[in-house]
Amino acid sequence: MVLVLPSGEPVSHRRPSPVAFARVLPLARALARSGAAEGVVVHAVHYGRRGWNGTDAQLAADAEWAAEEVVRRYGDVPICLAGHGMGGRAALHAAGHSAVNSVLAMAPWLPERDRAVEPEPVRQLAGRHVLIMHGTNDRRSDPELSYRLAARAKKINRDVCRFEVHSDGHALRQHHTEVLALARDFVLGALLSRAYSRPVADALAAPPPLGLRMPLAAGFRKSLRG
Repeated sequence: MVLVLPSGEPVSHRRPSPVAFARVLPLARALARSGAAEGVVVHAVHYGRRGWNGTDAQLAADAEWAAEEVVRRYGDVPICLAGHGMGGRAALHAAGHSAVNSVLAMAPWLPERDRAVEPEPVRQLAGRHVLIMHGTNDRRSDPELSYRLAARAKKINRDVCRFEVHSDGHALRQHHTEVLALARDFVLGALLSRAYSRPVADALAAPPPLGLRMPLAAGFRKSLRG
């Protein structure tokens, strides 16, 4: 099972954004097409509200609720949480659910470090396969923050890697086909216990910073076909 988590806003009690939901549908459809023959089911999550809302962490709570619903409806199946932007942050936070075996965080929105606030948690990522991808020209969510989080997570979990999509922005549109190919390779590999492609395997095996600043090379999609 893949739960796809749309982006949101830091603070808002408004209804979820249909635009944010629509933006994750290409990812959901690509994963559904690729995994259907092997029984992979994909659901895009509808939040109750669009805001993270401080310590309420509402989007993460909604992600955990969705994971619990998967267990209730489908039984003991592995779950991958795949989120973009604020949905990437929700996926990372909700990874502690017992059914979650993997996390794909795409351009995750993370808060600036505040000495008065606890840093983003990473212990819930232990025992999970984790891939973060981030555009180097992202002006909405600082890619350096996702690197720092990945570096902290790598200290407690060797199965963490991070790819940099050079010259791409927050929406990861410039290298869209490569981004989707990387997402498919990681998610299906994690859920179905497949061998990862060489770049993903190398990124997971490499020590920091190499495995956390792995470039997403042009032609990645073609290399998978070959």
